[in-house]
Amino acid sequence: MLEVVGLLLAGVVAGALNAVGGGGTFVALPALVVAGLPPVTANASTTVALLPGTLASAWTFRREITTVEATSKRSLTAMSLVGGLIGAGLLLTLPAVSFAVAVPWLLAFATVVLAFGRRLTRLLGEALQRPLALSSRAVLVGQFVLAIYGGYFGGAVGILMLALWSVGLGLDTAVGNPMRVAQIATIYTVATVLFLIAADVLGDPIPLLAVLLGALAGGLGGAHLARRLPSRLLRGVVLSIAVTMTVLYFLRG
Repeated sequence: MLEVVGLLLAGVVAGALNAVGGGGTFVALPALVVAGLPPVTANASTTVALLPGTLASAWTFRREITTVEATSKRSLTAMSLVGGLIGAGLLLTLPAVSFAVAVPWLLAFATVVLAFGRRLTRLLGEALQRPLALSSRAVLVGQFVLAIYGGYFGGAVGILMLALWSVGLGLDTAVGNPMRVAQIATIYTVATVLFLIAADVLGDPIPLLAVLLGALAGGLGGAHLARRLPSRLLRGVVLSIAVTMTVLYFLRG
């Protein structure tokens, strides 16, 4: 019972973080690994568990979703669908040991992005004194690559999306956040379909269900909190969790 309660709380935190600005993977994945799931299964289960909360957040933001400059919503979503499917397929087809070895480094990469991504984006924008003015095709290619990463692992993929749109197009991060949530929901949806068919995510359903229910509540609440809480406080919480989990993964070898 204590384990289930802990997984529920982890789901709430993960769902809220994803709605606010990303980082839910740093909470949900380690929680499922501690519950006894193998790393690949835990990663796939994390995607499945976070999907309902992400969809709830996307629904909350539905009236605020705007296009990314000249790139249509349909084209951007298509890239997320295809890339997410490829990334999820890579997770299932590559040797499990390769993912287990890669997890600390993936977490470290995502942590660096969380810590310095926005600052580097701002510094680059100031140095250029204008956005890079990427073409619609370049934005779609970038989205495709990020969707592959999102389907395979997904840590900080939302931050990477906002960085691409901010540096490449000058899109304000607050304006782009609803679209970020919508695209993450797209990636999670296609990956979840594949995981439910081809992965063993339902072999131990209780941890998955506990995180899923928590993330659903966190996703609904987080979308509303995102409009009220100080962004610096939220980023500090996400970054603290990210650093802690990354260090722990390296220590456990």
